[in-house]
Amino acid sequence: MDIHFEKVDFTYQPNTPFEQRALFDVNLTIKADSYTAIVGHTGSGKSTLLQHLNALIKPTSGTVQIGERMITPATDNKNLKPIRKKVGIVFQFPEAQLFEETVERDIAFGPKNFGVSDEAAKELAKKMITMVGLEESYLQRSPFELSGGQMRRVAIAGVLAMEPEVLVLDEPTAGLDPQGRRDMMAMFDRLHKEHGMTIVLVTHLMDDVANYADHVLVLEKGQIVKSGQPKTVFQDTEWLKAKQLGVPTATAFAEKLVNKGFSFSTLPLTADELADELLQQIQKAGAEQ
Repeated sequence: MDIHFEKVDFTYQPNTPFEQRALFDVNLTIKADSYTAIVGHTGSGKSTLLQHLNALIKPTSGTVQIGERMITPATDNKNLKPIRKKVGIVFQFPEAQLFEETVERDIAFGPKNFGVSDEAAKELAKKMITMVGLEESYLQRSPFELSGGQMRRVAIAGVLAMEPEVLVLDEPTAGLDPQGRRDMMAMFDRLHKEHGMTIVLVTHLMDDVANYADHVLVLEKGQIVKSGQPKTVFQDTEWLKAKQLGVPTATAFAEKLVNKGFSFSTLPLTADELADELLQQIQKAGAEQ
Protein backbone atom coordinates (compact mmCIF):
# COMPACT_ATOMS: atom_id res chain seq x y z
CA MET A 1 0.00 0.00 0.00
CA ASP A 2 1.50 3.32 -1.11
CA ILE A 3 0.94 6.63 0.66
CA HIS A 4 1.02 9.72 -1.52
CA PHE A 5 0.98 13.41 -0.53
CA GLU A 6 0.14 16.02 -3.16
CA LYS A 7 0.52 19.73 -2.41
CA VAL A 8 -0.30 19.19 1.26
CA ASP A 9 -0.52 22.21 3.56
CA PHE A 10 -1.54 22.05 7.20
CA THR A 11 -2.37 24.91 9.57
CA TYR A 12 -3.16 24.58 13.26
CA GLN A 13 -6.10 26.67 14.52
CA PRO A 14 -6.70 28.48 11.20
CA ASN A 15 -8.44 31.84 11.20
CA THR A 16 -7.65 32.46 14.86
CA PRO A 17 -4.98 34.58 16.59
CA PHE A 18 -3.17 31.29 17.29
CA GLU A 19 -2.94 30.23 13.64
CA GLN A 20 0.27 28.34 12.93
CA ARG A 21 1.18 26.83 9.59
CA ALA A 22 3.07 23.55 10.01
CA LEU A 23 3.33 22.03 6.51
CA PHE A 24 3.95 23.82 3.20
CA ASP A 25 3.29 22.25 -0.22
CA VAL A 26 4.45 18.76 0.75
CA ASN A 27 4.76 16.26 -2.11
CA LEU A 28 6.00 12.76 -1.36
CA THR A 29 5.36 9.07 -1.94
CA ILE A 30 6.03 6.32 0.58
CA LYS A 31 6.20 3.09 -1.41
CA ALA A 32 4.86 -0.21 -0.16
CA ASP A 33 7.60 -2.40 1.42
CA SER A 34 9.97 0.57 1.73
CA TYR A 35 11.89 1.75 4.80
CA THR A 36 11.65 5.54 4.87
CA ALA A 37 13.43 7.76 7.41
CA ILE A 38 12.26 11.29 8.18
CA VAL A 39 14.77 13.67 9.76
CA GLY A 40 14.68 17.32 10.77
CA HIS A 41 14.96 19.60 13.75
CA THR A 42 12.30 19.98 16.43
CA GLY A 43 9.53 22.09 14.94
CA SER A 44 10.29 21.05 11.36
CA GLY A 45 6.87 19.41 10.96
CA LYS A 46 7.76 15.74 11.45
CA SER A 47 5.03 14.93 13.99
CA THR A 48 2.42 16.81 11.94
CA LEU A 49 3.43 14.85 8.86
CA LEU A 50 3.17 11.56 10.76
CA GLN A 51 -0.39 12.27 11.86
CA HIS A 52 -1.43 12.61 8.21
CA LEU A 53 -0.21 9.07 7.49
CA ASN A 54 -3.29 7.49 9.06
CA ALA A 55 -5.65 10.48 8.89
CA LEU A 56 -5.40 11.45 12.54
CA ILE A 57 -5.46 14.94 11.05
CA LYS A 58 -6.55 16.05 7.59
CA PRO A 59 -4.71 18.45 5.28
CA THR A 60 -5.78 22.09 5.27
CA SER A 61 -5.26 21.93 1.52
CA GLY A 62 -4.01 19.28 -0.87
CA THR A 63 -4.62 15.52 -0.77
CA VAL A 64 -3.24 12.49 1.06
CA GLN A 65 -3.90 9.15 -0.62
CA ILE A 66 -3.55 6.18 1.73
CA GLY A 67 -3.85 3.07 -0.41
CA GLU A 68 -7.13 3.49 -2.25
CA ARG A 69 -8.50 6.07 0.21
CA MET A 70 -8.24 9.76 -0.64
CA ILE A 71 -8.11 12.20 2.28
CA THR A 72 -8.96 15.85 1.58
CA PRO A 73 -9.91 18.83 3.77
CA ALA A 74 -13.56 17.89 3.21
CA THR A 75 -13.22 14.22 4.19
CA ASP A 76 -15.78 13.11 6.77
CA ASN A 77 -14.25 11.90 10.04
CA LYS A 78 -16.53 8.86 9.96
CA ASN A 79 -15.36 5.56 8.51
CA LEU A 80 -11.66 6.30 8.98
CA LYS A 81 -11.13 3.30 11.27
CA PRO A 82 -9.98 1.01 8.42
CA ILE A 83 -7.09 3.41 7.76
CA ARG A 84 -6.05 3.31 11.42
CA LYS A 85 -5.86 -0.48 11.12
CA LYS A 86 -3.69 -0.37 8.00
CA VAL A 87 -1.29 2.29 9.32
CA GLY A 88 -0.12 1.81 12.90
CA ILE A 89 1.69 4.66 14.65
CA VAL A 90 4.05 4.16 17.59
CA PHE A 91 4.47 7.55 19.22
CA GLN A 92 7.34 8.50 21.52
CA PHE A 93 7.30 6.63 24.86
CA PRO A 94 4.33 4.40 23.90
CA GLU A 95 4.65 2.54 27.21
CA ALA A 96 2.93 5.53 28.83
CA GLN A 97 -0.27 4.40 27.08
CA LEU A 98 -0.39 0.95 28.72
CA PHE A 99 -3.37 0.62 31.03
CA GLU A 100 -4.73 -2.94 31.23
CA GLU A 101 -4.18 -5.37 34.13
CA THR A 102 -2.24 -7.89 32.05
CA VAL A 103 0.02 -7.75 29.02
CA GLU A 104 -2.36 -10.04 27.13
CA ARG A 105 -5.34 -7.76 27.68
CA ASP A 106 -3.35 -4.69 26.67
CA ILE A 107 -2.18 -6.23 23.39
CA ALA A 108 -5.65 -7.62 22.66
CA PHE A 109 -7.44 -4.33 23.34
CA GLY A 110 -6.99 -2.84 19.85
CA PRO A 111 -8.14 -5.89 17.87
CA LYS A 112 -11.16 -6.34 20.14
CA ASN A 113 -12.05 -2.69 19.59
CA PHE A 114 -12.19 -3.51 15.88
CA GLY A 115 -14.56 -6.43 16.42
CA VAL A 116 -12.11 -9.33 16.73
CA SER A 117 -13.37 -12.11 19.02
CA ASP A 118 -11.82 -12.66 22.46
CA GLU A 119 -10.26 -15.93 21.36
CA ALA A 120 -8.79 -14.49 18.14
CA ALA A 121 -7.50 -11.44 20.04
CA LYS A 122 -5.72 -13.72 22.54
CA GLU A 123 -4.13 -15.63 19.67
CA LEU A 124 -2.93 -12.33 18.20
CA ALA A 125 -1.49 -11.35 21.59
CA LYS A 126 0.38 -14.65 21.75
CA LYS A 127 1.76 -14.15 18.25
CA MET A 128 2.79 -10.53 18.74
CA ILE A 129 4.49 -10.98 22.11
CA THR A 130 6.96 -13.37 20.50
CA MET A 131 7.33 -11.12 17.46
CA VAL A 132 8.64 -8.32 19.70
CA GLY A 133 11.10 -10.68 21.38
CA LEU A 134 9.31 -11.55 24.64
CA GLU A 135 8.22 -14.98 25.85
CA GLU A 136 4.56 -15.99 26.09
CA SER A 137 4.89 -16.15 29.88
CA TYR A 138 4.83 -12.33 29.88
CA LEU A 139 1.21 -12.35 28.73
CA GLN A 140 -0.17 -12.98 32.22
CA ARG A 141 2.06 -10.42 33.91
CA SER A 142 1.11 -6.85 34.70
CA PRO A 143 2.75 -4.48 32.20
CA PHE A 144 3.65 -2.23 35.14
CA GLU A 145 5.95 -4.90 36.60
CA LEU A 146 8.15 -4.89 33.51
CA SER A 147 11.27 -2.90 32.70
CA GLY A 148 10.97 0.22 30.56
CA GLY A 149 12.29 -1.59 27.49
CA GLN A 150 9.91 -4.52 28.02
CA MET A 151 6.96 -2.16 28.46
CA ARG A 152 7.84 -0.48 25.18
CA ARG A 153 7.89 -3.86 23.43
CA VAL A 154 4.45 -4.64 24.84
CA ALA A 155 3.12 -1.29 23.58
CA ILE A 156 4.56 -1.99 20.13
CA ALA A 157 3.02 -5.49 20.20
CA GLY A 158 -0.35 -3.78 20.77
CA VAL A 159 0.12 -1.78 17.56
CA LEU A 160 1.29 -4.86 15.65
CA ALA A 161 -1.78 -6.79 16.84
CA MET A 162 -3.80 -4.57 14.52
CA GLU A 163 -1.78 -6.23 11.72
CA PRO A 164 -0.93 -2.95 9.95
CA GLU A 165 0.62 -2.80 6.52
CA VAL A 166 2.60 0.30 7.50
CA LEU A 167 4.35 0.82 10.84
CA VAL A 168 5.18 4.44 11.70
CA LEU A 169 7.80 4.97 14.42
CA ASP A 170 8.33 8.33 16.13
CA GLU A 171 11.76 8.26 17.83
CA PRO A 172 11.14 4.65 18.92
CA THR A 173 14.43 4.25 20.81
CA ALA A 174 14.24 7.48 22.84
CA GLY A 175 15.34 6.90 26.42
CA LEU A 176 16.73 3.41 25.82
CA ASP A 177 20.30 2.37 26.64
CA PRO A 178 22.63 1.58 23.69
CA GLN A 179 21.97 -2.18 23.77
CA GLY A 180 18.23 -1.65 24.08
CA ARG A 181 18.35 0.74 21.13
CA ARG A 182 20.24 -1.78 18.99
CA ASP A 183 17.83 -4.58 19.90
CA MET A 184 14.81 -2.40 19.11
CA MET A 185 16.16 -1.32 15.71
CA ALA A 186 17.05 -4.92 14.85
CA MET A 187 13.46 -5.91 15.67
CA PHE A 188 12.05 -3.30 13.28
CA ASP A 189 14.49 -4.46 10.61
CA ARG A 190 13.19 -8.02 10.98
CA LEU A 191 9.59 -6.82 10.68
CA HIS A 192 10.56 -5.05 7.46
CA LYS A 193 12.60 -7.84 5.89
CA GLU A 194 10.83 -10.97 7.13
CA HIS A 195 7.24 -9.76 7.25
CA GLY A 196 7.28 -7.25 4.38
CA MET A 197 6.14 -4.40 6.59
CA THR A 198 6.52 -0.84 5.33
CA ILE A 199 8.45 1.18 7.93
CA VAL A 200 8.42 4.95 8.40
CA LEU A 201 11.00 6.06 10.97
CA VAL A 202 11.34 9.51 12.49
CA THR A 203 14.74 9.83 14.11
CA HIS A 204 17.60 12.20 14.88
CA LEU A 205 20.11 9.32 14.84
CA MET A 206 21.78 9.38 11.44
CA ASP A 207 23.44 6.00 12.02
CA ASP A 208 19.99 4.40 12.12
CA VAL A 209 19.11 6.09 8.83
CA ALA A 210 22.34 4.82 7.26
CA ASN A 211 21.99 1.28 8.64
CA TYR A 212 18.34 0.62 7.88
CA ALA A 213 16.53 3.09 5.60
CA ASP A 214 16.35 2.88 1.82
CA HIS A 215 14.89 6.39 1.48
CA VAL A 216 15.26 9.56 3.54
CA LEU A 217 13.25 12.79 3.70
CA VAL A 218 14.70 15.95 5.24
CA LEU A 219 12.16 18.39 6.66
CA GLU A 220 12.83 22.03 7.49
CA LYS A 221 10.19 24.54 8.56
CA GLY A 222 7.38 22.38 7.23
CA GLN A 223 8.91 21.72 3.83
CA ILE A 224 10.80 18.79 2.31
CA VAL A 225 14.15 20.31 1.45
CA LYS A 226 15.96 17.14 0.36
CA SER A 227 15.02 13.52 -0.37
CA GLY A 228 16.60 10.44 -1.87
CA GLN A 229 18.57 7.35 -0.99
CA PRO A 230 20.74 7.76 2.14
CA LYS A 231 23.81 7.04 -0.01
CA THR A 232 23.03 10.15 -2.05
CA VAL A 233 21.75 12.46 0.69
CA PHE A 234 24.69 11.82 3.03
CA GLN A 235 27.29 12.61 0.36
CA ASP A 236 26.38 16.28 0.72
CA THR A 237 28.06 16.58 4.11
CA GLU A 238 28.59 20.35 3.94
CA TRP A 239 24.88 20.93 3.32
CA LEU A 240 23.94 18.64 6.22
CA LYS A 241 26.39 20.38 8.55
CA ALA A 242 25.02 23.76 7.51
CA LYS A 243 21.57 22.47 8.50
CA GLN A 244 23.08 21.15 11.78
CA LEU A 245 21.77 17.67 11.04
CA GLY A 246 25.00 15.73 11.27
CA VAL A 247 26.13 12.67 9.33
CA PRO A 248 26.57 8.97 10.19
CA THR A 249 29.56 8.15 12.40
CA ALA A 250 31.34 6.19 9.66
CA THR A 251 30.87 9.05 7.19
CA ALA A 252 32.28 11.59 9.65
CA PHE A 253 35.31 9.34 10.27
CA ALA A 254 35.83 8.86 6.54
CA GLU A 255 35.86 12.64 6.10
CA LYS A 256 38.67 12.91 8.64
CA LEU A 257 40.62 10.30 6.68
CA VAL A 258 40.09 12.30 3.47
CA ASN A 259 41.70 15.28 5.22
CA LYS A 260 44.71 13.04 5.93
CA GLY A 261 45.12 12.00 2.31
CA PHE A 262 42.75 9.07 1.87
CA SER A 263 40.32 9.07 -1.03
CA PHE A 264 36.92 7.43 -1.44
CA SER A 265 34.84 7.18 -4.61
CA THR A 266 31.82 7.78 -2.38
CA LEU A 267 31.82 8.37 1.35
CA PRO A 268 30.86 5.19 3.26
CA LEU A 269 27.74 5.33 5.44
CA THR A 270 28.19 2.36 7.76
CA ALA A 271 31.04 0.79 9.72
CA ASP A 272 30.97 -2.24 7.43
CA GLU A 273 31.24 -0.08 4.31
CA LEU A 274 34.11 1.88 5.86
CA ALA A 275 35.96 -1.32 6.82
CA ASP A 276 35.52 -2.75 3.30
CA GLU A 277 36.80 0.46 1.69
CA LEU A 278 39.88 0.60 3.93
CA LEU A 279 40.63 -3.09 3.38
CA GLN A 280 40.48 -2.62 -0.39
CA GLN A 281 42.83 0.37 -0.19
CA ILE A 282 45.29 -1.53 2.00
CA GLN A 283 45.25 -4.51 -0.36
CA LYS A 284 45.71 -2.23 -3.37
CA ALA A 285 48.63 -0.46 -1.71
CA GLY A 286 50.22 -3.80 -0.87
CA ALA A 287 49.87 -5.06 -4.43
CA GLU A 288 51.55 -1.92 -5.80
CA GLN A 289 54.65 -2.34 -3.64
